[in-house]
Amino acid sequence: MGNPYITKVFHFCAAHQYGHPEWSDEKNRAVFGLDSKPHGHNYALEVTVTGEINPDTGFLIDLEELKRIVRKNVLDLMDHAQIEKDLPWFAGKQPSSENMVIFIWEQIEKELRGAKLYRIRLRETPTIFTDYYGSAR
Repeated sequence: MGNPYITKVFHFCAAHQYGHPEWSDEKNRAVFGLDSKPHGHNYALEVTVTGEINPDTGFLIDLEELKRIVRKNVLDLMDHAQIEKDLPWFAGKQPSSENMVIFIWEQIEKELRGAKLYRIRLRETPTIFTDYYGSAR
């Protein structure tokens, strides 16, 4: 019998701007379109973990502990931030959802105990989301 997976959803608002400072405004617009201007999103972050069920509690993770980890290591950093300007990890990287899920994974995984991080899903819009399953998959 396999282990169950549990997903907790979080929300935050953040802004970002795509582009390369060494490129002209025209080239940035040609490559990134309207996203070459600062703009924001109301993100939905899904954190999925798996692991052994604790026989005493019936849970595979203490959800209060997961909320604390995500709040401290993700939400407190990203909520109402301009991603590429406010987070040093993004220096030299585009603030894409593809890079954001890797950043979020690293931030959560370093403090998670007991349960194993399985998936990060970041919803940028109702029709666009990015999944990440860690570098080992």
